[in-house]
Amino acid sequence: MSPVPDRMRHLRLPALLLLLAGLPGAALAQYDQPTVTPRDPTPLPGATGSRPQRIEPFAGLGGSGPRQDPNAPVTFTADEVEYDRETGVVTARGKVEAWQGERLLRADVFTYNRNTGVATAKGNVQLLEPDGTVLFAEEAELKDRFRDGVLEGVRALLAANGKMAANGARRTGGTINELARVVYSSCDLCKDDPTAPPLWQVQARRATQDKEALRISYRDATVRMFGVPVLYTPYLSHPDPSTPRASGFLFPTVGYTRFLGLFGETPYFWAIDQTSDLTITPIFSDRQYPNLGLEYRKLFNFGEIQGSASVGGFNGNDTSGKAAGGREDLAGHIFLKGRFTVDENWRAGFDLNRASSELYLRTFRYEYRRVLTSQVYTEGFWGTEGYARFDARAYQGLRSVDDTRQVPYVLPNIYVERAPREKILGGNLTLDAGILGIYRDIGSQTQRIATRARWERPEVDPFGSLWTFRLQGDAIGYRAQGQQEPPTNLPDANGTRGVGNLRAAVDWRMPFVRSAGEYGTQTIEPHVQFVTGPRQGPQRSVPNEDSVDFEFTDANLFALNRFTGRDRQEGGTRIDTALRGAWDFPNGGQVEGLVGRSYRMDDDFRQENPYPGSGLDKRASAWVARLRVAPTPWLETIGRVRTDPDQPFVTQLTDTVANLTVGPATFSAGYLHSVPLPYLIPEVGGTIRTRDEISLGVSGRIGQYWRAGVSGKYDLKIDRPVLAQGFVGYEDECFILEGRFIKRFAQDPTTQTLYPANTIVLFRLGFKTLGEYFFRAI
Repeated sequence: MSPVPDRMRHLRLPALLLLLAGLPGAALAQYDQPTVTPRDPTPLPGATGSRPQRIEPFAGLGGSGPRQDPNAPVTFTADEVEYDRETGVVTARGKVEAWQGERLLRADVFTYNRNTGVATAKGNVQLLEPDGTVLFAEEAELKDRFRDGVLEGVRALLAANGKMAANGARRTGGTINELARVVYSSCDLCKDDPTAPPLWQVQARRATQDKEALRISYRDATVRMFGVPVLYTPYLSHPDPSTPRASGFLFPTVGYTRFLGLFGETPYFWAIDQTSDLTITPIFSDRQYPNLGLEYRKLFNFGEIQGSASVGGFNGNDTSGKAAGGREDLAGHIFLKGRFTVDENWRAGFDLNRASSELYLRTFRYEYRRVLTSQVYTEGFWGTEGYARFDARAYQGLRSVDDTRQVPYVLPNIYVERAPREKILGGNLTLDAGILGIYRDIGSQTQRIATRARWERPEVDPFGSLWTFRLQGDAIGYRAQGQQEPPTNLPDANGTRGVGNLRAAVDWRMPFVRSAGEYGTQTIEPHVQFVTGPRQGPQRSVPNEDSVDFEFTDANLFALNRFTGRDRQEGGTRIDTALRGAWDFPNGGQVEGLVGRSYRMDDDFRQENPYPGSGLDKRASAWVARLRVAPTPWLETIGRVRTDPDQPFVTQLTDTVANLTVGPATFSAGYLHSVPLPYLIPEVGGTIRTRDEISLGVSGRIGQYWRAGVSGKYDLKIDRPVLAQGFVGYEDECFILEGRFIKRFAQDPTTQTLYPANTIVLFRLGFKTLGEYFFRAI
């Protein structure tokens, strides 16, 4: 073989697509055979016969991203490629793009020395990672299949708007990136003056990015706000922005409350695996014993479990601290729930909620609930035709006046409903059945089996009237004991009995509509319903567990049985009437109102109605009315009224809310008037008084990033405020600042003193991608 001519030692191939991996050893030689034979038969990287090697040249400073295929070929394009056979150097120039899998490298000049394994990229170097991270450098020198290397003039765009710049970076093992003189921030630069410092940034002498641990750690770090140093720390660490979860300490929370005094907590977040995590929060205070809080989350392919729990010593009898002689009691809580999908029709779940006391939850600022419900259930869905639910429940009352022996537990609670798609006699039929068992340690106990059938057929006559024919039948069986005891206090309800009810109704509506030209359409609609069925007689002989609360409004004026639940049935014959008017505007606005009343055909209803003062305890019911005024998208007012049956101009209920939007601000106002309902007055202590409350509020945005609002309630009856609250907040792409103030003026009816913990001050400071800081005072 003749010597290789000098002119052939440098091979220039414009617009060449060159495969560096996954090709046979002679892949490059095919361009000059048989005239020229390479001096060194060693193939280019990755071209070792039929077994390609993994080349990872473009694993930059960003997050971990998808794992690369080690056998994926490395490919690049360039305007010009030069290969020096004597030195073994491949040089690509002009719009160089090289990629392996989902990693991409761009540069003006790219060289690779196959003898030393060193690759160099110069001029506008860009490294694009699979997770979206982009790395910029002035020059990069990489080796060991690009797993190690040095980069100069580094700038990086990370996930979650993170940005990083450094004088230089060193890559080790493909997973550790060490940066010198580094700056990190997630804030955007000012558009008017890009040279101005961002809102916040972290400057450090050295930083380490661990792509396996997904953390960025700094040495000799300074946090700056608007370029002014506000915090120095010799060590700072935070999760890599590319990961949504990473183990580590969260920002601490400090504050002051009446029962805790000065307190502090430092949560630790443990990312157990990709589907579960645990937050451990120790709480230390000068007036209570240490407390440990836990929050757990777990995801499955078919559901999830999440919850919280706590345990610790609790000095619940004193607010001055342990030194004052408070008794140490072990206290705690657990709130746990699970939701699971069994198959396409069935799902199941559970809730476990228990706590030592209401005061314990308030003291340690855990989620406050007056009544805790624990349950286990399963339910099934079959399109629009069928539904079934089976559950068991237990309750815990947390008020000091609650007698836990009288708090019920429910076992079983079964409800099945079916609504066939086929029409029956031209109408829609719905069938349901249920079994309910309620038990107490002391007091009343009830077992009930109930079924209901409902049939409804709408028709339109030639004159445009809408007729609706309805039938509803109920059959209920009871077995009850201890009904003479609280909370039911119905001595005649003991024993076993059956109750039936049949309701038939004809409903007629006639909408009269006329055009108002360019101002929209106007509607007048009289509405009459005739309802009849057997009288029920006095209902003190029937247990009542699910129909205790009742309020008569326009919403249930035309209901066949206007009582809630199944334990109270409405009987007899009545006529429901209403007149509705509406003006619909072309812009979508509307002014709409309704006024209605119900009339009974006999006077025996007083014996059947267990709700005195509800508006249905007279032959002619109370007047109910509704008015909605929303002529434009920026104004809406809605009000509801119920009058005294004997005095139409004396209201029993008035509830009005108005909202007005002016630019970025929304103004709200409301008024509530309600009289005491005798059937809702507590059996043990306290009374229910007339409420006359007004409420005012305003909220909105101030500029692009600020928002604020204030609101309050004032009781005219007792001439004092009920609630005052306000908030102000700032949020942009990298920073959160928020403050909230809440003050309640509720009083203990026995002592006439304000309840504890009625004033709350919350403060939140957040650096996005770094962490958040909270302060709370009560």
